[in-house]
Amino acid sequence: MEKSHKRLEVWQKSLQLAKLVYDVTKNLPADEKYGLVSQMRRAAISIPSNIAEGAARQTNKDAIQFFVIARGSLSELDTQLDLTKILSLISEEDFKVLQEQINIVDSLLSGLIRYRRSKAR
Repeated sequence: MEKSHKRLEVWQKSLQLAKLVYDVTKNLPADEKYGLVSQMRRAAISIPSNIAEGAARQTNKDAIQFFVIARGSLSELDTQLDLTKILSLISEEDFKVLQEQINIVDSLLSGLIRYRRSKAR
């Protein structure tokens, strides 16, 4: 039996985002291994993980809390991505690809939160 979160487009897209983050951070300088690389990967992993945990919760209130945490991790990743650009650690192409995926996940996640909040009333 497939878990319910695996059917969520936002979970699927956030997993793709996490893979992209892993691929792009492989090219960051070695001295960033315990800095930006670690932070970006941790934030990227947190997004689909919290979406999955929220989808498994019984109440809308509990689910929404995890979806909001996922959105916080997404904002954290977005900030870290901006920093890699400011520090010239990432190519313009990689930046655009990641930014686009972040925007997609943000839109889907915001829609899911709005939908679950409407059901909670």
